Amino acid sequence: MKTYKFKAIRASQAPEHDVFSFAATPEQILAFSEIERVGREEDGQLRGFQRHQIASHIKEIRDYLGRADALLPNAVIVAFIGGVKVRELSDGIIEVEIRTKDGKPGFVVDGQQRLSALSGLQKPGFQVFVSALICKDYNELRQQFVLINNTRPLPKTLIYELLPSVEGLPARFTARKFAARIVDRLNFSRHSALRGEIRQHTNPKGVISDTAMQKLVMNSTSDGAIREFIKDDDYEDRAFAFVNEFFEAIKVVFGSEWVGMSPKTSRLRHGAGLVALGFVMEMLYSSEGAVTREQFAAGLRLIKPYTAWTSGQWRLADGDERPWNGIQNTPSDIDLLTNFLVRTLKKELRRPRRVANA
Repeated sequence: MKTYKFKAIRASQAPEHDVFSFAATPEQILAFSEIERVGREEDGQLRGFQRHQIASHIKEIRDYLGRADALLPNAVIVAFIGGVKVRELSDGIIEVEIRTKDGKPGFVVDGQQRLSALSGLQKPGFQVFVSALICKDYNELRQQFVLINNTRPLPKTLIYELLPSVEGLPARFTARKFAARIVDRLNFSRHSALRGEIRQHTNPKGVISDTAMQKLVMNSTSDGAIREFIKDDDYEDRAFAFVNEFFEAIKVVFGSEWVGMSPKTSRLRHGAGLVALGFVMEMLYSSEGAVTREQFAAGLRLIKPYTAWTSGQWRLADGDERPWNGIQNTPSDIDLLTNFLVRTLKKELRRPRRVANA
């Protein structure tokens, strides 16, 4: 066990939290705190929260800090779970005692690139400021990480991927959190049609946009099938199964236009195509009661002849004709494609009834 003691300045903020600042060397900070990088366990469970190192960014910082006159006024933010004692001295000055008997009690919330850059330099005695807070548990630590970094240039994909594992966030995160949880299950469940296909911070090899998939789920949650499921206790399982069955049907109906394709080679996997198809999914549910892959496939086959996911021309409204890759991921193009697909589906669903009534 090693004990570190620092004199610190305590700030008066939330009454249930200790928030204080002190100066320490990078070696000391790394001795009592972890940089816990985000990743996935074998069963798909999320672990950690920090983004991976950015080599170019670290090199830029290291090149600057290697200078004799280098300054680093930006504080590293460290959150502690246990292992810390605070003793009042006077006038907001405290003594902080950090113990590492049971492992490192601190977690770097912000400043990991700076620490990584400094760890490779020989600058004995060089100190950086540490802004510290004490959290009651790991959930609160993750919560603080999301809230602190949401206003900074941290990848939104990382923030969204963390949301399902964090409780107590502001209301604006609620819809996104549920959608992110469904997308997590679609990406990591062994029984998912999209297993490993969605690009997330912990799955950079995926090709489907996680934000497009979240948008599809949020649209359904706000005014679609999933909104109806929410009254049931198993609504999350039903939501997952519903979306999964739809994409099982897409694989069956569109085959080569889906399997092995990327957004560049197929608009079926493109953000615009995914969001627009979400409205087709809703149309099939509301008009035909579709919830299984067979029911979805029957409806998708009706619109297949009118689509141009990988080649040919889109013949859209009012003579608007575009090459297959002329659809872009913009609100206007998404609306245009959505209206075209839904209108075509409605027309095809009516066709047998017109024949029957003739």
